Amino acid sequence: MSIAITLPDNSVKHCDAGVSVLDVAKSIATSLAKKAVAGKVDGQLVSLDTQLNADAKLEIVTKDSADGLAVLRQTATFVLAAAIKELYPDVRLGQGEAQADGFFYDTDKDDGQLTVDQLPEIKAKMAEIVKADQKIAAKTLSQAEALTYFANEPFKKQLVQAQAGEIKGFQLGDFFDFEEAALLPSLKELKHFSLLSVAGAYWEGKSSNPMLQRIYGTAYYKEADLEDDAKRRQEAKERDHRNIGRDLDLFFVDPKAGAGLPYWMPNGATIRRVIERYIIDKELADGYQHVYTPVLANLDMYKTSGHWDHYREDMFPPMDMGDGEMLELRPMNCPSHIQIYKHHIRSYRDLPLRIAELGMMHRYEKSGALSGLQRVREMTLNDGHTFVALDQIQEEFKKILRLIMDVYEDFNINDYSFRLSYRDPKNTEKYFDDEEMWTRSQAMLKGAMDDLGLDYYEAEGEAAFYGPKLDIQTKTALGNDETMSTIQLDFMLPERFELTYVGNDGQEHRPVMIHRGVVGTMERFIAYLTEIYKGAFPTWLAPTQAILIPVADVHDDYVQELKRKMLAAGLRVEVDNRNEKMGYKIREAQTRKVPYTVVVGDKEVADAGVSVRRYGEEHAEEESIKMFVEAMQAEVRNYSRDGKRKPSEIDKVLGD
Repeated sequence: MSIAITLPDNSVKHCDAGVSVLDVAKSIATSLAKKAVAGKVDGQLVSLDTQLNADAKLEIVTKDSADGLAVLRQTATFVLAAAIKELYPDVRLGQGEAQADGFFYDTDKDDGQLTVDQLPEIKAKMAEIVKADQKIAAKTLSQAEALTYFANEPFKKQLVQAQAGEIKGFQLGDFFDFEEAALLPSLKELKHFSLLSVAGAYWEGKSSNPMLQRIYGTAYYKEADLEDDAKRRQEAKERDHRNIGRDLDLFFVDPKAGAGLPYWMPNGATIRRVIERYIIDKELADGYQHVYTPVLANLDMYKTSGHWDHYREDMFPPMDMGDGEMLELRPMNCPSHIQIYKHHIRSYRDLPLRIAELGMMHRYEKSGALSGLQRVREMTLNDGHTFVALDQIQEEFKKILRLIMDVYEDFNINDYSFRLSYRDPKNTEKYFDDEEMWTRSQAMLKGAMDDLGLDYYEAEGEAAFYGPKLDIQTKTALGNDETMSTIQLDFMLPERFELTYVGNDGQEHRPVMIHRGVVGTMERFIAYLTEIYKGAFPTWLAPTQAILIPVADVHDDYVQELKRKMLAAGLRVEVDNRNEKMGYKIREAQTRKVPYTVVVGDKEVADAGVSVRRYGEEHAEEESIKMFVEAMQAEVRNYSRDGKRKPSEIDKVLGD
């Protein structure tokens, strides 16, 4: 029987039924077959020896593709499990999986979990298995056979019992693991791999399940790629805000006190306070009125807003006050700002009405999703809402964008892109049900960007449940995309809360609500800055801007007077007069990444000056106290920028 194989270029090959994916690759080109590692049949990854018995769409997967790398890593996962079972027969296996940056396998052991110290032994065993290059053969077991095979593997048994029908997997020697994904036909390609770390992970990601030990690794087809990966991981480790936060004593999270609930130490609190004061002053100057609103509200408010219907899984359970009142920790600030708007009768003369707040919110995050300051359960959002008339949208949109760009300039954020985030038209149930509203608001948002002439890309499925938005995507220190700022058009909430203003015709009209966040949450923004700066915060943000070190006790009075002058000038300084060697004190100041280390000895006292060493520099410079203090003040005033601000391309679009 002949079958039709449709290739990616829409050409069709007619082959005999039972032809393998590899045979099809050979019939196309010998060079293609040499690079092939798997196939994709009707979108599903399959091994090269998979036989085709019906018409299908086929793509040959090669080493140099993302799918090809996934196949290599899935094979590494399989070999990792085989090596562990050979070394430690009493280990119980969970599940393994290939990821975008590597692979992992979950294990469990009664007499102490596997540790990082055992990774070299496991890696050596994997290399031994790879060198033997035994064939990995696809194998199918009945459910009864699989249960017998996994009689001493409780986690595997759970997976088998959850399957309907036969269990598909692969055999390597005496080792079998069930696996739907494709594996390499030969282990000879699995030469360049590394085992990286171990960490706890709940079985199937549920905190109510046992904690297993997860072994992480990565693999590449080329040694150079593996070496580059090691460099990237080292850079990521050095920039990880959790590590820097610990080393610089910025914050900590104690799971015993509450996972996902950061404690800000004085250093971290200083950075946060500077940013908060900065953003409040910036918004006040831009016409915002700052408010405080409660972190608790009646559950009915979130039912009216739609958060309870569309966002319930991310909200904490309501608190029953015992008299029929149900209070909810707020997941968003917008309903609170709506209450501010509704408290007075509004006129068209009040619009645009700009309300802002550093508003604390709470999100119900699973323990496994929490990460330092980037993913927390309590966060403070730099939030703002503008209530406008329909004909004010364009100008207000431009004004908000100008504010965001000014803030980016002050923080030296210059690697960003604009994303228009729309509703997913194929998955409308998770969005507010108003087709006309979505069509109208998405068109208005797109029109605003087109009128401004700014480049953007569009993404379906990224909208808020109540409306489309402009997301400003920044690059993190490691090159990942992250949403920093948003501007959202909202016709829904004004309707649901029956907001009105009296127009110049004396009639009531419905305002439009614009949600906006300039720097997102304080937690995530400080995590972002910590990694971008690698902990070396610019002078205006640094918790300690200068450390003053007297060479001897006789210089201490001079240093204390200098400290008083600098504090009076609004600078953050410390004196290090500990009984330690000078070299040790200077090195410690550099380790703390303090912008300026100031040494005072006989010469400095005689000259009424200071010896100044900037962070990261080898040599000190002599300066008068007056010049040094004025230079530091100017640096803080200019947000640690050198020279005058240069107009950017977006300045030409938005105006000065």
